[in-house]
Amino acid sequence: MDGAGRRRIYLMRHGHVDYFAPNIDDPRTVSLTDEGRRQAEAARDALHNIEFDIAVCSGLPRTEQTAEIVLSAHDNPPALIIREGLEELKSGWITAETREELAARLAYSFDGAGEPGAAFLPEGERFADAQTRIVAALEELVFNDKWRTALIVAHEGVNRIALGWSCGGGLKTISTFEQDLGCINLIDIDVTPDETGKALQIERTLIKALNVTPYDFVKHGLSRTSLEHLFDVDFGGVRPKRREL
Repeated sequence: MDGAGRRRIYLMRHGHVDYFAPNIDDPRTVSLTDEGRRQAEAARDALHNIEFDIAVCSGLPRTEQTAEIVLSAHDNPPALIIREGLEELKSGWITAETREELAARLAYSFDGAGEPGAAFLPEGERFADAQTRIVAALEELVFNDKWRTALIVAHEGVNRIALGWSCGGGLKTISTFEQDLGCINLIDIDVTPDETGKALQIERTLIKALNVTPYDFVKHGLSRTSLEHLFDVDFGGVRPKRREL
């Protein structure tokens, strides 16, 4: 059947950004920093021999910029496809007086994601709703687009949910999937005809690589979590004490 076979997804997180840079009124519009561009360039060099049939991002500038850098090594790169269903989880609101306090409050953001009604911070998007839209976006790519190898550049929460879906553990597993900035995950998806022979189904998914960082393969310089790195704080290798939101 047309479209059946093995699909391979190179699932990336965007490179480093600075949400505290001057004149940033809307965090959705933030761009890659020089560090973020270097991370994307390292991914570009690591993936330069991969022939991508399609390339997808969420449409937010940090994912577009990362994808464009990665694709710049290719002579005839595919046009970048925007899928809004892969945008980062819609955050709720919390208040904090310092970066350290904010990072400490966010350190538990993905814990309890599988609990009924759990949301991404108070009044934020419910994890179950985010999972529905993210999985729908991924399945739409699998079932409606003819490709074998895809580049997808998304966000930490999106990637965590995609990996939870891939391993079959769902939202209860996503707090364990650390996603360093500019990282690459590799997911193989076996697609077969369903019982009717008229439609496709996902037979199985295989996580072949997880949170690979080409700019630091052995993570010698990545002792902090990506959140700690984004906020430029160091809790000494121990997650801070849980604080009420």
